[in-house]
Amino acid sequence: MFTAKTMRLSLWIVIPFLTLAGCHRGTAQSDASANAGAGANAGAGVKLGSYRVVLQTPGGDLPFGLDLSQQDSRVVGYLVNGEERLLLSEVKITGSHLEIRMPGYENVLTADATGDQLQGEIFLVKLRDKNQHVPLHATLGESYRFFASSATDNADLSGRWAVNFIDDSGAPEVAVGEFNQSHDAVSGTFLTATGDHRFLAGQVKGDELYLSTFDGAHAFLYKAKMTADGSLEGDFWSGLASHEKWTARRDAGAHLPDAYGLTAMRAGIKRFDFAFPDLAGKTVSSQDPQFRGKVLIVALAGSWCPNCHDEAAFLAPLYQDYRAKGLEIVSLMFEHFGDFPRAAEATQRFRQHYGIEYTTLIAGISDKDEAAKKLPMLQSFVAFPTTIFIDRKGNVRKIHTGYSGPATGDHYVQFVNEVKTTLDQLLAES
Repeated sequence: MFTAKTMRLSLWIVIPFLTLAGCHRGTAQSDASANAGAGANAGAGVKLGSYRVVLQTPGGDLPFGLDLSQQDSRVVGYLVNGEERLLLSEVKITGSHLEIRMPGYENVLTADATGDQLQGEIFLVKLRDKNQHVPLHATLGESYRFFASSATDNADLSGRWAVNFIDDSGAPEVAVGEFNQSHDAVSGTFLTATGDHRFLAGQVKGDELYLSTFDGAHAFLYKAKMTADGSLEGDFWSGLASHEKWTARRDAGAHLPDAYGLTAMRAGIKRFDFAFPDLAGKTVSSQDPQFRGKVLIVALAGSWCPNCHDEAAFLAPLYQDYRAKGLEIVSLMFEHFGDFPRAAEATQRFRQHYGIEYTTLIAGISDKDEAAKKLPMLQSFVAFPTTIFIDRKGNVRKIHTGYSGPATGDHYVQFVNEVKTTLDQLLAES
């Protein structure tokens, strides 16, 4: 959901269900031997169980859930945001010190335990070393999101909303929202023209809405108040550096622009040719024999991008299912790092996490203008991820901007079906 313009999501809100590595480049061990004895250390220092973690951001407290548990001979964790439980397999406990590498990212959570409390930070790797250290504290045994006591007389926010996000420069971005509410609990996602905000969870208190997520990369906090006419007005913070205003009004017909109409090839150009190095530094070209006569998906992505993670989780098994039928996939990775070894390392972590067997190439840095220069055949480039469908003759047939992941419910199911239908049609062609 990262725009190529701002490196986040362009904003549409659909909330169907409201249910780092610069200075940390040491390996966070995840195998059984690395965590052997972790349970004993956890008992003496870091305690296992469910924590309510609070990030300290410019917008205030940003809560999310963290579960630590023993699994065989090692400790694993889960990030909890509404109905999502995101597995953390790289958990390292040394006495009272906790270190967690976020799955497939360069981001790292570190904290020290005192009794039932954790105190530390999340280190977020950003483009051009504009990295963020977000302070956190956590309490064992607390399970509420924002408020320990739920209010009983709350506004009903369930349903679909038309939304506008306005950044601090005054530029608006349209979004659609669908909220699901049970008593004071709200969950869902913001679906935008370039991707969704993934799983959000929060509460309503009277006429005020509070939502948050931390999914390994996104640190998002939303607050809004219902006005006299039933609309919403509020603020959206991303990490430590980004703030936007947002407004919403009920609209059962609110919808996104056509994701296949936002990015196009330049007039007269049908082929999407590329030549970039793989992780070993060997140049791979679209003209290589492995792609000849094949249906090809080219994914423009980055390991820092949560929506690209959602796409990789879909493409990895899709490739296994369709490879024998004549499908190839290439992911052109645009990373936060300008030097090749760091970009290759980040991409390798991404590959390992999702079990990726298809080709991944290092295409450049995660800057919209720089990426556009590497892709001169595109008339416009607006978001990571962007997915290009190429037929057996090498002609571009479709370009899909953004990604609607599992947090969007039926929208995700529809997208998956669309992709499989497109592949079946292209593979059937001679």
